[in-house]
Amino acid sequence: MPTYTVTIATGNQWFAGTDDYIYITLVGTERCSERTLLDKPLYNDFERGAVDSYDVRVGEDLGEIVLVKIEKKKYWVQDDWYCRYITVKTPSGDYVEFPCFRWLVDDKEVVLRDGRGTHLPQDDKTSVVKQHRQKELDLRRKTYRWKEWQPGFPMSIDANRHKDLPRDIQFDSEKGVDFVLNYSKAIENLFVNQFMHMFQSSWSDFADFERIFVRIKNTISEYVMQHWREDFMFGYQFLNGCNPVVIRKCTKLPDKFPVTHEMVSVSLERELTLEQEIEAGNIYIVDYEVLDGITPNSTDPCTLQYLAAPICLLYKNAQNKILPIAIQLGQTPGKDTPIFLPTDGQYDWLLAKIWVRSADFQYHQTITHLLRTHLMTEVFAIAMYRQLPAVHPVYKLLIPHIRFTIAINTKAREQLICECGIFDKANATGGGGHVQLVQKAVKSLTFRSLCFPDMIKSRCVDSKEELPTYFYRDDGYRVWEATKSFVSDVVNIYYTSDEKVQGDEEIQAFIKDVCSFGMQDFDHCEFPKSLKSREELTEYLTVVVFTASAQHAAVNFGQYDWCSWIPNAPSTMRRPPPNQKGITDVNLIIESLPDRGRSSWHLGAVWALSQYQENELYLGMYPDEHFIEKPVKAAMEKFRKQLAEITSTIKRRNEGKKLPYYNMSPDKIPNSVAV
Repeated sequence: MPTYTVTIATGNQWFAGTDDYIYITLVGTERCSERTLLDKPLYNDFERGAVDSYDVRVGEDLGEIVLVKIEKKKYWVQDDWYCRYITVKTPSGDYVEFPCFRWLVDDKEVVLRDGRGTHLPQDDKTSVVKQHRQKELDLRRKTYRWKEWQPGFPMSIDANRHKDLPRDIQFDSEKGVDFVLNYSKAIENLFVNQFMHMFQSSWSDFADFERIFVRIKNTISEYVMQHWREDFMFGYQFLNGCNPVVIRKCTKLPDKFPVTHEMVSVSLERELTLEQEIEAGNIYIVDYEVLDGITPNSTDPCTLQYLAAPICLLYKNAQNKILPIAIQLGQTPGKDTPIFLPTDGQYDWLLAKIWVRSADFQYHQTITHLLRTHLMTEVFAIAMYRQLPAVHPVYKLLIPHIRFTIAINTKAREQLICECGIFDKANATGGGGHVQLVQKAVKSLTFRSLCFPDMIKSRCVDSKEELPTYFYRDDGYRVWEATKSFVSDVVNIYYTSDEKVQGDEEIQAFIKDVCSFGMQDFDHCEFPKSLKSREELTEYLTVVVFTASAQHAAVNFGQYDWCSWIPNAPSTMRRPPPNQKGITDVNLIIESLPDRGRSSWHLGAVWALSQYQENELYLGMYPDEHFIEKPVKAAMEKFRKQLAEITSTIKRRNEGKKLPYYNMSPDKIPNSVAV
């Protein structure tokens, strides 16, 4: 009587084990085994982290094993179970691996396909595997449904609460990502809980801000506190701060920003006119036009809050430092919108810079961070679940990079950016302004703007000679190229020709779902609806992986560094932008900056958002073996070596630097958007 030995691995996460009954059925090309209960006498089966083996006896040889059916039935109460993988040893001594990496909940069954072979849809020949593939996708499309959270937004998952999500994409522990809990914990850890309810209570002076800053410091945040008033620090942040994606070369001054040579001549060092400096490529510009007309937060009737849409002109001096030389705090020039200059009174100039920093904070949180990393990765994730079965190589490639993303976004919609959510407490774009801002920003979100090299080039900041200290760009290029090389290796293992890509109906459906449903076929988004070559597929998948990993890390984990010193990144302003020069003093600045309560909530937010997950998985770490083929494992190893070299290069460059840049260092880039 032939015997098959079945080895089953249970997950290591909390509550992964089960006391429920587990049954297995082996499906071969010749016949199926009986439905077999997996149970050893006097043994606690399927405990967390366990690897258990069982014998399945059959009357006749089953032929080649193509599917494994696992069923879970209630023993006492429903007890969810996380299965990592199943290995079947055949009577002839061959081993067949069936990757699982999913939860079995209620009285559900999971049918697994073996991990060998290419598993592209056009390569499936037998009806049994074709039916399995289609059945899995039919179920997924019912489970992962598109929903428009707000008009004009990219689509998101159809679930109002984290607990409504499919178990496979929930956090292991919901408590670990409870924003209210985490913010309260942050505020307690930062010893600012005494201030958190002190809304409308202004600080007495700049030194007073140190009362909530002094508890937790790091190299960068302390340096920011000491140098935040200086023009070089203001300019440096456009290159390597939290939001290094807005600075662009100025090739022509816009009519709405009538800066003259006479205004700025004292700031220019090369004995050139402003026009000549522009032609020489030494003038840069930052324009927050998208903030124009956004409704400021009015959720607290006791505190008026204000927004501005400033324009800032920057100059690259002879030492290659980027310095501000002119600031206009609105989009319409005129008597009530003066152009502030470094030659103005020190407080006039300082307040103008603070207004730019506050606008940059709003832009960063809502557009750079929320829209262009969180929401976009969710679109890719939902389309992947809807259109790619678990055996598809692109599913296996992407799954580590969308881990927990739908969960964190759902939790954010539930607690953070919802009406009366935490975002309303301290942010000038709270109370609905952040929704308007995303709706406006979506109109300039194109597929090419998510391709890192294109995004850099479109702003004319790609030259290392011209901007030698743009570390975000330099490190980003390296990580992009390493990621693209890895993706290309995997794509070329499975797709031996461009025709294979064109003939893969599942990958084409994935691409179309992103554009037609995820991005709602917005006229302006220019997302592809089909792919014709391996090169196009490689670039597309590189965008997905890079957005979810490196780009998110670059704009998220530096938030405590750059935003914990409140005057450097005010989350709101309590006085309108000044409409004339000569009226600003230190009291007006203090009264404009966030009060004690809002400062405490802001500090809790940037601290909580800057924390890495417990047991974080960094770029290139793939402990779940969805791929079992040796060529892919070799590609992963090559990828890890390239990433380690990049990490070493960045570490060497940072040695001895007062302002080290490590936000794009691979050892600090999590695989996915999970915070």
